[in-house]
Amino acid sequence: MQTGSTRDHIYSLLKEEILKFRLLPGDKISEKEISDKFKVSRTPVRESFIQLSQEGLLDIYPQKGTCVSLIDLNLVEEGRFMREHLEIAVIQLACEVFPQEKLFSLEMNLKMQEMCMQEKNYEKLFQLDEEFHQTIFDGCNKGSIWYVIQNMNMHFKRLRMLRLATNLNWGGIYNQHVLIVEAIRNKKPEVAVKMMKEHLTMVIFDQETLRKEYPTYFK
Repeated sequence: MQTGSTRDHIYSLLKEEILKFRLLPGDKISEKEISDKFKVSRTPVRESFIQLSQEGLLDIYPQKGTCVSLIDLNLVEEGRFMREHLEIAVIQLACEVFPQEKLFSLEMNLKMQEMCMQEKNYEKLFQLDEEFHQTIFDGCNKGSIWYVIQNMNMHFKRLRMLRLATNLNWGGIYNQHVLIVEAIRNKKPEVAVKMMKEHLTMVIFDQETLRKEYPTYFK
């Protein structure tokens, strides 16, 4: 691989391991360890470390080493706040005009969520949750905004993934998704806004429980 593609590959692999808690908050990692693991030179590893640090997923301490960052609840709230306000604006647009093919995509997404709940596959469920929300943005021609959100949303994502991994009662999340789709289909913005707000404030109530259960994961 070229240096750039190697860097991007290592970056994507490490990011996935952090978001999926295969690398735990506080875990120490080194350029040598990662370069040996993936059989690449240190340069693309160093560059991927820098990028992950800029996104708040790694803490790099000169002369001391690098570790996976602890989950920062202040950054969780910033990410949640931003998503709540942008998604409320977008869901109102979706209730005015929404392409039929995107509505079909949402319905198929719900079917796959049901399968994931039966299989207890929280990683796939998280991916489907992300795709569900992205589809709403895409259907409103606001896909670029979704990608901007992703870059500022890492700690919020980590908390959501931890919640899915440790709490198998996913029915509430799924039911909110169902009601959001129904509100879009029936052009009921007041219902959609209410459900989206409830959906994106659940984490406020979950985070204290998670912090007590996993105190070493949090800043």
